[in-house]
Amino acid sequence: MDDVEEKILESSLAYAKSRGFSLNPDKRMLGLVISGLARNEKEKGKPYCPCRALTGNKEEDDKNVCPCAYHLDEIEKDGHCKCRLFFKK
Repeated sequence: MDDVEEKILESSLAYAKSRGFSLNPDKRMLGLVISGLARNEKEKGKPYCPCRALTGNKEEDDKNVCPCAYHLDEIEKDGHCKCRLFFKK
C-alpha cells in the first residue's frame, strides 16, 4: 500500500468511526475501493468515488468526492454506500 492509499484508508476509517459506520469487512474489496480512490486522487486531483462516472462538470463531479454527497442516503437505504466502502453497523 502506498502513501496515498494509506492516507485514504486512515481518513476513511476515522470518518466511518465518527459516523458509526464500518468499512467493508471484505479486505479484498476494501483494497480495491481504496486503490480506486487513490488512483483518482493521483490522476484527477481528488479522491473521486471509483464507482461513479465523472461528467467533466466540476460542480457535479465534486459531489463524487469521497465521502460523496449520496453515501448517507445509500447507507440508510441499502446498508452500504454504492462503492461498498462504508457499511451500516
